[in-house]
Amino acid sequence: MSRTNGGGLLSGTNAEAAGHIADAVRAFTLNYGDVNAHLVRAREASPGCPMADLMGAWLLVLSNDHAQLAKAKGQLAAMSFNGLSPREHWHLVALRLAVEGSWPSAVAVLDRHLMADPHDLAAHQCALRLDGYLGRFHRTAARAARALPFWSKDEPNYGIVLSFYGFGLEELGDYSRAEDVSRRAAELEPFGYWPHHAVSHVLEMTGRPDEGLAWMDGRLPYWSDAKCNNRVHIWWHKALFHIELGQFAEALALYDEQILGVMRPVGTQLCNATALLWRLETLGCDAGNRWTYQHSLWQKQLGEMSSPFNEIHAAITALRADETAAFEMVLAAMKRSAASGGELVPAYRNVAIPVTEGMACFVRQDYAGAVDHLLRAQPELWRMGGSVAQRDLVEWTLTEAAIRAGERDVAMSLTNERMALRPGSAVNRRFLEEATAILV
Repeated sequence: MSRTNGGGLLSGTNAEAAGHIADAVRAFTLNYGDVNAHLVRAREASPGCPMADLMGAWLLVLSNDHAQLAKAKGQLAAMSFNGLSPREHWHLVALRLAVEGSWPSAVAVLDRHLMADPHDLAAHQCALRLDGYLGRFHRTAARAARALPFWSKDEPNYGIVLSFYGFGLEELGDYSRAEDVSRRAAELEPFGYWPHHAVSHVLEMTGRPDEGLAWMDGRLPYWSDAKCNNRVHIWWHKALFHIELGQFAEALALYDEQILGVMRPVGTQLCNATALLWRLETLGCDAGNRWTYQHSLWQKQLGEMSSPFNEIHAAITALRADETAAFEMVLAAMKRSAASGGELVPAYRNVAIPVTEGMACFVRQDYAGAVDHLLRAQPELWRMGGSVAQRDLVEWTLTEAAIRAGERDVAMSLTNERMALRPGSAVNRRFLEEATAILV
């Protein structure tokens, strides 16, 4: 029997199971609550519920963890298209592409499906997450804009779709509208990850760190709860606000006291800690033995990753931990991916490899070499994945490398670009002082 759920039909699902699927979708798209627990209840209520298995597979695929991907491949191979509803059919098509690393094709399938089924919240979230791995978070704005007219403002979960739109606007650089939309979404869905996250991004990208800390502290009960599945990333954003204010000790304390305590040893979470330590180290903070510990968390993933974003962060952790063999292992894996013929070849060839080699030059104090490599990757930097704020790790390092290399023209150009966006940033003001002091 098919049941209506969230605007679409689910096959092999009774009313009780459909309710649990609805709860799972809500938890999944809010990034708040135990999605798997809801899926377990759905299977108990209706053992033949395909959507429970499909959503479980998405959780594995979106983890970007090698062991989880292997598990997902086994599950998907056993699934059949027979008897599936249209919604379930397209999820299975997209999943089989995504699990093989064909992320652009998987997103294309989800995009086409959402044109026919704009109420499929799970598909919105999956497409958003995959676009994040591709460095295309901005596409979320177009996707949500297509769907919003089909949603009533009084409809349950409207605020979730609105939050997708707000985050996409932020990644487009439409900061004023992004802030307005995301604050409205946060009022509708106070426990939602995306609206809080989007406003945090706006305040970071527009150089308003004091407001950023106030936003974080004022909404602490909503995002610091253990049920918030991505709170480690919100702590990372709070640390960035401290860095922008020159409060480096406070940022390092957040790494020690908050991020390490909630971080799971999977690439999508480890990147937060790595990026924070890298920024602080370039500012002269002593990371001590933190790099060694950070590298120990990455070790299980080395050589088995399939994400340019994760691999870059694993590689720079190995560099800072002075683990040359591990660094070479990750770089070799990138080069194999660049020669694989898959959909991510341009990301590896044009961005991930030159960025990683540039970061290696930086650690080895070959700053001119770092500038050469990182400048080459800069035009297509989006391909590495992540958000604009996350990719700023590379822009930041490039600016610092140009200053240390004494390349005044490059250093001043990059610093002017940064100051235009965030003139109040303590970090950018320091860059400006140091770039200006370079002798011609």
